[in-house]
Amino acid sequence: MKPVQMIFSWMNPSHWIQTATHASPPHFHITTSLMYVAYSNHLATPCNEAGDDLPEGSILPSSHGGRTTADWAPYNNRIEFELAEFLYKRNQMPMAQIDTLMELWAASLLLQASRSSDFTGDDYETEPPCPPFANHDELHEIIDTTELGDIPWESLHIQYDGVRPPDNAPPWMDDTHEAWFCDPAAIVEHMLKNPDFEGEFDYKPYQQQNSAGLREYEDFMSGNWAWQQADIIAADPNTHGSMFVPIILGSDKTTVSVATGQTEYYPLYLSIGNIKNNVRRAHRNGVVLLGFLSIPKTTKEHRNTTAFRKFRRQLFHTTISAVLESLKSTMETPKVVQCPDGHFRRAIFGIGPYIADYPEQVLLGSIVQDWCARCTAQPTDLDGPAGPRTKEHRHLAIDCLSLDELWRDYGIVGDIIPFTDSFPRADINQLLAPDLLHQVIKGGFKDHLVTWVCEYLKLEHGATEADRILDDIDYRISLTPSFPGLRRFPQGRGFKQWTGDDSKALMKVYIPAIEGHVPQDMVRALTAYLDFCYLVRRAKLNTSDLNMVDEALSRFHHYRKIFQTTGVRKPGPEGVSLPRQHASKHYRELIELFGSPNGLCSSITEAKHIKAVKEPWRRSNHHNALGQMLLTNQRLDKLAASRADFEKRGMLNGTCLYDTWKQLRDRTNASNSPNVDFNHSLNVNLDTVTTTQALGTPGEFIHSHRHPNTPSSDQTIFPPLYGRTKVYHSAVAVFHAPSDPSGYRGMRREYIRSTPSWRTDGPRHDCILVSTGGNTIKGMSIARVMLLFSYADRDATYPCALVHWFLPLGDAPDLDTGMWIVEPEFVDETPLLQVIHLDTIHRLVHLLPICGSHFVPPGLHFSQTLDMFKSYYVSKHADHNAFDILFNSI
Repeated sequence: MKPVQMIFSWMNPSHWIQTATHASPPHFHITTSLMYVAYSNHLATPCNEAGDDLPEGSILPSSHGGRTTADWAPYNNRIEFELAEFLYKRNQMPMAQIDTLMELWAASLLLQASRSSDFTGDDYETEPPCPPFANHDELHEIIDTTELGDIPWESLHIQYDGVRPPDNAPPWMDDTHEAWFCDPAAIVEHMLKNPDFEGEFDYKPYQQQNSAGLREYEDFMSGNWAWQQADIIAADPNTHGSMFVPIILGSDKTTVSVATGQTEYYPLYLSIGNIKNNVRRAHRNGVVLLGFLSIPKTTKEHRNTTAFRKFRRQLFHTTISAVLESLKSTMETPKVVQCPDGHFRRAIFGIGPYIADYPEQVLLGSIVQDWCARCTAQPTDLDGPAGPRTKEHRHLAIDCLSLDELWRDYGIVGDIIPFTDSFPRADINQLLAPDLLHQVIKGGFKDHLVTWVCEYLKLEHGATEADRILDDIDYRISLTPSFPGLRRFPQGRGFKQWTGDDSKALMKVYIPAIEGHVPQDMVRALTAYLDFCYLVRRAKLNTSDLNMVDEALSRFHHYRKIFQTTGVRKPGPEGVSLPRQHASKHYRELIELFGSPNGLCSSITEAKHIKAVKEPWRRSNHHNALGQMLLTNQRLDKLAASRADFEKRGMLNGTCLYDTWKQLRDRTNASNSPNVDFNHSLNVNLDTVTTTQALGTPGEFIHSHRHPNTPSSDQTIFPPLYGRTKVYHSAVAVFHAPSDPSGYRGMRREYIRSTPSWRTDGPRHDCILVSTGGNTIKGMSIARVMLLFSYADRDATYPCALVHWFLPLGDAPDLDTGMWIVEPEFVDETPLLQVIHLDTIHRLVHLLPICGSHFVPPGLHFSQTLDMFKSYYVSKHADHNAFDILFNSI
């Protein structure tokens, strides 16, 4: 058995969902797990380049432009392209270092040539050694000559043209405000024909139901909003048969350097709603940099004046309107575009959801701070009765009321014209996307609930004792056992700069850490809120899930009153009227409109900041950096377009080394490549491993496999173990987890570790879910892996694990935390161990210690946690797949 890790999988066939084709509407596509209904009325029908419908079954046009698999233009070969991509994109090597590398490369070629018997010194003069690029200038020049992805940058200059004071006009009135952008129509066309999106692209809205007949919401085109837009398009004879392309936008200021004068940029991003959510989250060119908006500056004297604030708001909307102008004609008149499958289709574009955090939503919706951008609820009672904010409501209110009345009674900034007023079928207040990162994760959880818990402890116990309790909470968090993807807090939560990933990591371990130090209803409030959070972060939600979302939110609203009765928050609606927390009330409606929220989260644009803004800024010389950043992004786009083209033509299969070797072999008929054996197993005597077992020896395991229908007894003589045994320190579980970071089709790989030393921090023995049948935890039991090994018996090799069982306490999860409680199982003070087959392992599970109201004694290490406590919570917050298994797992 050669591999170091034993690979096994546990996949439910019902998890696999075949994707319906979109080529011949209308149709129903029924599988064993769902019913897929694509939009009818002949939407998104293939056509030729002139826009005429094609007969069904027409041959696709070539998407290669007549280029062969030997055409690497503008590069000479694969080595040049991959080296250019490595140096410029992956390694981001400075220019001087590129020059040094090319010189060393040339020197090595010269040395190699000198070993030839017919080499003379004159050869260097006549035929000098040639590395792939002479220097950084040649590298950049070749990238710049790439035609694919070549969308030039344009500038936009805007000046104030309103009423000016007769004397001493503020300087901002004379300033010219510059914005840079790429033609959005060209960007969208380039995205639409990207072959990398083939198989991950919805050509029309669709609705799907699971086997229970429940409507499911997943990717953007599965929502009601896209279906409603398709109804409008299908009803118009001029647009009938066109493919709807929703334009998703996002913007957010980002700071690249505080030390050098608070250097800020205001990037504007674009995506399309047709690509799958997983593509948009993975940034496979599914989110692109559209432009940089202007950030108006002025003196302190004028910074807070009404006139400047109004100008700053209107400049934002006017700029976006001007940037998107090239799309306007295609929102009413179809444009022929090429799609990822190679077909041409008539396309109608439309303004879709806008990804933004709350301050950006205030700006976009032209509303007053502390009001909701989606409904008209009063800021002192945001969860009270309210109607929707719409374009029609806004226009009617502006016609009937004064600016002061609009501001005071409706939270409307009435002298600002939203950019969506310039485009058909667009209403910005109804297009604001749900923001999981800032509304739910960083807002409701970290900024609100975690802060409220700290404030409660200070009110209840005083500052000194509260600090002592908070230290114990931090200590409990630091004792969390290792788990894949877990962000450790070795010093607790005591650091200033919190990221979204930090907040997500704290969610996984926070409830067991505070339990015993806070009232029961606070634990229940946090449990309800995390249930809501994990439900809305699923990659796919059905009607039943949405009902559970409503129920969790209702529970949270009930139990959060504890923060008011303890004096942390004011009594009455005003004490809990917080815009980001209130936004949770709209999530069901937004999921039904736009699909799963994880495809429209601001974490997508924030992650894009790194590649599009921060890294290009670091590569610049920081003097007039924006121009250098624009050029860097343009080159990165060209490299990405070249890679997509080469991959489409099958030119990047295998590694560059293997491809080069294969070409040389074909030329010279070289011998086969050498084989490499990666066999690093350990041989052990299992008899010494199992001497302290209460039951479940390897002999019994082998007996059960040789005689599956014959149960063992006290008189059973188990076979001796003469086969070769190997011990491993890890195994790999593969399972379907689309809501978590995963690979192709949502498949996730997870390492199960059992090792005497893990990163020099002591032993690590992970815990697992084992399929055992019965009525507890969906037919699964909890165990800890003490040893991973394989055993050869006769002609078969058995991958096994020696496990220590954990027993559930009770037949249902704990009422306060919603988590199962387990304790290690012993027989006469001896651990209950057993050998199991790896096929019975479902996946890892995370156990968190139950500390109660007692302070944890000092001196413990997280590697000892699973040995030192009497009972543990089975965490349902370890990741989304664990939540799906353990939530309501009775």
